[in-house]
Amino acid sequence: MRKIKYLFALVAIAQTLLITSCDSDFQEVNTNTNDPSTVSANLLLAGTLRSTSNTVQSIFLAGEAGSCWVQHLGKPVYNTNEMYVPRQNSIEGLWNTMYSSVLKDADIMQDLASNEGNMALEGVALVVKTYAYSILTDAFGDIPMSEALAADQGNTTPAYDDSRLEVYPAMLAMLDEAIIKLDGAGTIDASQDLVYGGNAGLWKKFASSLKFRILMRSSGSAANPADNVGTQLDDLVMAGNLFTSNDDDAKVTYLSAAPNANPYFEGLVDGGRDTEWCMGEELVNYMSSTGDSRLAVYAQEVGGDGSGNGYVGKPAGIADIGNSIYGDSNNVSLIGTKYLEAEQPAFFMTYAQLNLLMAEATERGMLTVGDTAANYYAAGITASFDANGAAVGGFDTSYATGAAGLEQIAKQSWVALFLQGYEAFAEYRRTGTPVLPLAIDAQEASIPSRFNYPLSQQSLNNANYSTAVSNQGADLLTTPLWWN
Repeated sequence: MRKIKYLFALVAIAQTLLITSCDSDFQEVNTNTNDPSTVSANLLLAGTLRSTSNTVQSIFLAGEAGSCWVQHLGKPVYNTNEMYVPRQNSIEGLWNTMYSSVLKDADIMQDLASNEGNMALEGVALVVKTYAYSILTDAFGDIPMSEALAADQGNTTPAYDDSRLEVYPAMLAMLDEAIIKLDGAGTIDASQDLVYGGNAGLWKKFASSLKFRILMRSSGSAANPADNVGTQLDDLVMAGNLFTSNDDDAKVTYLSAAPNANPYFEGLVDGGRDTEWCMGEELVNYMSSTGDSRLAVYAQEVGGDGSGNGYVGKPAGIADIGNSIYGDSNNVSLIGTKYLEAEQPAFFMTYAQLNLLMAEATERGMLTVGDTAANYYAAGITASFDANGAAVGGFDTSYATGAAGLEQIAKQSWVALFLQGYEAFAEYRRTGTPVLPLAIDAQEASIPSRFNYPLSQQSLNNANYSTAVSNQGADLLTTPLWWN
């Protein structure tokens, strides 16, 4: 049973022990009922989910690297990040937060839930852990997993697991276990569940849909870790537990004020820095060329909505930005006001993305049951429009088969993943679509393929860090991951 040393931050002991003089009650009165050795597993859920959402919605890595490197966003000032120079302290923050605040707390929650016989909450913990590991391994490659959460047992230098051979199969196995447990006994406290309000059935849909995404990410590798990917995809569809509408989206909806508001609101609006960010030229030009009404949601018109000046994005990575027309925020489109609202959700996975993945899987012949690629494609586009409150209208949702169809799917996935920085970056690397220009004053020879490991790993866990580098290649931003 997990002891209070892991949980002291969660429990405030304010009462005083009552003492009686009855000798027969000696054992009872000398047991401090206000100092429990465990606390309800549900009490860890809200904080774990909030840490997860704040991390995937972070401005200074998910935004400056993920969203800027796929050229959804740009910066009219301080745009070194667009030249592929990420903030090293933000990389450190992603690593540390995912391990210490998300994975460790989810692991404790899983153990406590197991002791309570709460299988449903165990399932939630497994889904959260899988999601966190997927973010880490898709960002860095090989990562600590099998030994990652054993610091309290004395292991502060965990080995790195091979992303292809160990991490991906382990994630799939964790989701299989989660799907079973989410059908089991137990309850999920609705007040603590910031994603689904205590609905185990929706968590099961997330687990199944996340498994579909993980399988698709691995599907382009000649040395796939998951045998019979197509069979597994078919099984997921036939089981009937995938997302079926936008209502199923895995997301955390923020509150109206700091410290529980959307990080873009807190950092840009409350922080008075909204003019330091703008739209990327590639996204604006593509959406304009296709008559995409989502552009009016993603972006503000130049000079502000209602100006009639249209939409202008910024080319990526201009070193002397101050002497460029793009260095004046009055000449570019700022991020749309919807995405700067305090209560704008952070998305872990959406129904729109699932449909586009299903369209791709069908077109590639891996998914052999269910609907047609064309129908999945149209459903994905419609879901994205609906989620943004935009009318599909005359937008062309017709579908071309073969290579042309796959390009359509990948481009629409790129559009639909707006401001989902890590996921947009991962899918862009997986598909290579659209073909994006190198930043004008790029500090790398190509758009990055990963994040470098945190610098602290070289000093604190050097032997295992060195083994990982030897296994997957130099610790560079441009070293491809196995599924690229």
